[in-house]
Amino acid sequence: MNSPKTMIAAVVAVVLIILGSASLFVVQENEVALLLRLGKIVDSDFKPGLHVKMPVIQTVERFDKRLQTLDAKPEHFLTSEKKFVVVDSYIKWRIDDTAQYYRSTKGSMMTTSRLLGERINAALRDEFGKRTISEVISGERTQIMDELTRKADESSSDLGVEIVDVRIKRIDFPPEISNRVYERMRTERERVARELRAQGAEAAERIRADADRQKTEIIANAYRESEEIRGKGDAEAAGIYAKAFSQDAEFYDFWRSLKAYRNVFSRGGSMMVLDPASPFFRYFRDGAGE
Repeated sequence: MNSPKTMIAAVVAVVLIILGSASLFVVQENEVALLLRLGKIVDSDFKPGLHVKMPVIQTVERFDKRLQTLDAKPEHFLTSEKKFVVVDSYIKWRIDDTAQYYRSTKGSMMTTSRLLGERINAALRDEFGKRTISEVISGERTQIMDELTRKADESSSDLGVEIVDVRIKRIDFPPEISNRVYERMRTERERVARELRAQGAEAAERIRADADRQKTEIIANAYRESEEIRGKGDAEAAGIYAKAFSQDAEFYDFWRSLKAYRNVFSRGGSMMVLDPASPFFRYFRDGAGE
């Protein structure tokens, strides 16, 4: 049977082990820690590793020091034209001052999200109120996000957090405005389409007129050239005939007579009577005599 001294020693050893383990705590690489004594902050500057605290009296609060994302719900904001837009944004933040973060939010992520959301919405409302719809949708979105990040970081310093980035994911119109914008866009596209069709029809008419003009010029030039060639051919033929007929005048008279008779007899109902004194009769008479 164990003696009372042995039992006491065992109990003391267990108590010492429990107190020893309760006196030590570990801070991970991705954590920041606060040492509290009866709810009051004692220390907040802890490096990753093993640290000592007073058991029971002192407690440790740990928080994630990695980059956090707050995906805010879409909100309505008025532009300088007094028109609503729906903005969907998110925030990248992390703990910068652990003690201040704990004093401001008690380490509650819900409280932090609410406070950051309120401040970001105020900054968004201010930035969108200074700009038109065209500016916030197209040209100045990057400038708006940079200005939002700067202002949000300044306004959140009392929370002990650093705003790393504010991003605008989407900017939409409310449904009733979206329908009106869509109708205006459709009307504008139809107007542009009509203008393009009219310009195309005008260009087509110019092309057709130019093609008709070129066709007329080509036909006229071809006809002129053909007439010139025909005239040259007729002149050469006449020259050849003249040269040939000048060699035998009687044959030329005979040839002319044949052509005349052919024209007359081609009409039908004609009778030929030979005159003994005619060149035609004399040609055949003399020729036959030879």
